[in-house]
Amino acid sequence: MTSFRTRIEFYFAGFGRMVFRHRFKTLLVMALVIAAFLSQLPKLTFDTSNESYFHKDDPTIGDYDAFREQFGRESYVIIPIEPPEIFDTAFLRKLKAFHEKLQEEVPYLEDITSLVNVRNTRGDGDVLVVEDLLKVIPETPEKMARFKGLALSSKLYRNYLISEDGKVTNVIIETFAYSPGKGEEDLAAGFQEDEGKQEEAGEVRTPLTQEENRELVQAVNRIAAEFNGPDFPLIVAGGPPTDEFFDRMMQKDMGQFLMLAVLSIAILLFLLFRRFSGVLLPLLVVILSLLSTIGVMAAAGVPFTIPTLILPSFLLAMGIGAGVHLMAVFYRYYQAGGDKEQALVDTLEHSGFPILMTSLTTAAGLFAFSNAEMAPVAHLGIFAGIGVLLAFVYTLVLTPALLAILPVHRTAWIGKERGTGGFDRLLVGIADFATSRALGIVLVSAVVMVLAIGGLFSLRFSMNFLDWFPKDLELRKGIELVDERFKGSMNLEVVVDTGKENGLYEPKVLNQMEALARYAEQQAKPDGRHYVGKTNSVVDVLKEINKALNENREEFYTVPQNRKLIAQELLLFENSGSDDLEDVVDSQLGKARLSLIVPWDDTEVYVEFVGDLRREAEALLGDNATVTITGELNLFTQMIFTMMQSMAHSYLIAAVVITIMMMLLVGSIRIGILSMIANLSPIVLTMGLIMGYFDIPLDAFTLLIGSIALGLAVDDTIHFFHNFRRYYGEGKSAPEAVRQTLLTS
Repeated sequence: MTSFRTRIEFYFAGFGRMVFRHRFKTLLVMALVIAAFLSQLPKLTFDTSNESYFHKDDPTIGDYDAFREQFGRESYVIIPIEPPEIFDTAFLRKLKAFHEKLQEEVPYLEDITSLVNVRNTRGDGDVLVVEDLLKVIPETPEKMARFKGLALSSKLYRNYLISEDGKVTNVIIETFAYSPGKGEEDLAAGFQEDEGKQEEAGEVRTPLTQEENRELVQAVNRIAAEFNGPDFPLIVAGGPPTDEFFDRMMQKDMGQFLMLAVLSIAILLFLLFRRFSGVLLPLLVVILSLLSTIGVMAAAGVPFTIPTLILPSFLLAMGIGAGVHLMAVFYRYYQAGGDKEQALVDTLEHSGFPILMTSLTTAAGLFAFSNAEMAPVAHLGIFAGIGVLLAFVYTLVLTPALLAILPVHRTAWIGKERGTGGFDRLLVGIADFATSRALGIVLVSAVVMVLAIGGLFSLRFSMNFLDWFPKDLELRKGIELVDERFKGSMNLEVVVDTGKENGLYEPKVLNQMEALARYAEQQAKPDGRHYVGKTNSVVDVLKEINKALNENREEFYTVPQNRKLIAQELLLFENSGSDDLEDVVDSQLGKARLSLIVPWDDTEVYVEFVGDLRREAEALLGDNATVTITGELNLFTQMIFTMMQSMAHSYLIAAVVITIMMMLLVGSIRIGILSMIANLSPIVLTMGLIMGYFDIPLDAFTLLIGSIALGLAVDDTIHFFHNFRRYYGEGKSAPEAVRQTLLTS
């Protein structure tokens, strides 16, 4: 192994001499390569949607796409309005003007519902009448009282368009599910056309893009600002504004972070080296490595998602380490009196191999994440690994070429003899302390590790996007208002497919759907609150029709138990001119949706509920229909499950891969295993001692802390063991080898 390492070091020395002598050609080639990567940056996209957490072939996304194809987007813009008095002529006039302006000026709007146009189903003798609730704004107290009574007594409007106390009303905007740039015409097409024909046509539809969603939300916000006031206080909330906020903040935060990170690194580089080249070259290399990696992402069509926001911080941390190591060793050789070419040759001979080992080991560990079931984790593993390799190439090619060209002056600040500077004296002191008290340090470390491992059992997974919002953010206040007054702002969807035309005419199927809805409404969280605030399905439409056709008597608000009667009532409703039926069933009346409206909460709370609901649905409907659970909330719960599974597998694979790489690269099974104690202890300490005992949950961000810690720890241990073996092999004692290792590593 020693001769192998010697040969590698010899090759690096020769490579350093070649780069120095062909520095201008090297820079030209590197400039062309970097330009090719950077030319892809305009293609970069951002995706804050819930779907971004899953691979495109994940069955969860397949079910969600099939739902949207049939029923449209289930995530709405919700605008709660809390005026002094809802049942007031002036307010209702303003509500109507607001409704109409939204309808006229908001792009990508599929439908809008408020008290202005919500349906009122009533019977007029043998005739079923379906009309707008507010055909004419009431002008007299008697008419207003009648309108108020109807609005507050209707099960359709309660917790949907008006709160139970009658103090808050909603305007609900349904947006296009698909971008009009890809053939969006009318979501009713899913109701009117045969699904088989759509599949045969092979039509590929693209969900509404982030740019289109932003345009929509900005139009809503602009109109809302025009109407907002003491007599018309409103807040814009719901799924599309949440996506727009995440998208906007993600881009803003990433830009601010990069600027602050680069500034912080520049200051520390100046304090460390006190030379222009010591600041410029490592920074240039790490920034170009990061931008090149992002260019590769853009070229591959992989967007930035919320979890992959950690990529820039990871690459900055990893890339700067190699650059600092190379520059520190170069300055020592150059300061010792050799010419620049020889200093570069000696530097690459000394540091090239450990930098190669750190890059390969870190990249191998990261590539282990590429098989993760959670798409952003897999993407992070792939592109962070690529970024580490690019940083390696740029550090060992671009930095020497620039050093060969740029003027580098010797300075009296760094002592010519190792160990004479203030920082060097500190490192020698640390080495002496560690080697003279080795047993005590090992024992104390073992106790701390045992405590940290105990803390790992207290770790919990959590995902509550609402907690990521500032408490004074209007969007968060709007979501909290809707959840408090309407008992929910997010959807869980149950799709019931009978598999046959007119299968929904069967009373048994409808009774089972109603039973499932009642089951869902009765399930309570551990704190006593109910999971589901409201349900809606074809069952509710049918009960409404049945009541209207029976003199509007409340006792007839039930599902008819006769197949022919069900068929007749649904046909009457369809012929009444209302298109509301297509929102809850398909065109063949064989498939229906049951919508469960739930409040925002920690997704962990809903995991068990969704599992119980799936089992109950199968028990009730399994003999008569295929049941699929989908919607926003299902994506969140599946996200938690996938996240736990992905990270457990990925960390285990990464640990095994890195251990094997350490054994091969260090040349010793025993030292390779010992090195993993240093590699894994930062993760255990952080997650167990800090996160476990202080109840900091694992989420889409904190789960990835381990990947950064592992990457940095691997770099440190490889540099340490490589240099320790070098000096120890030269015949130095262990304490002296440790001193020299810390001074050069």
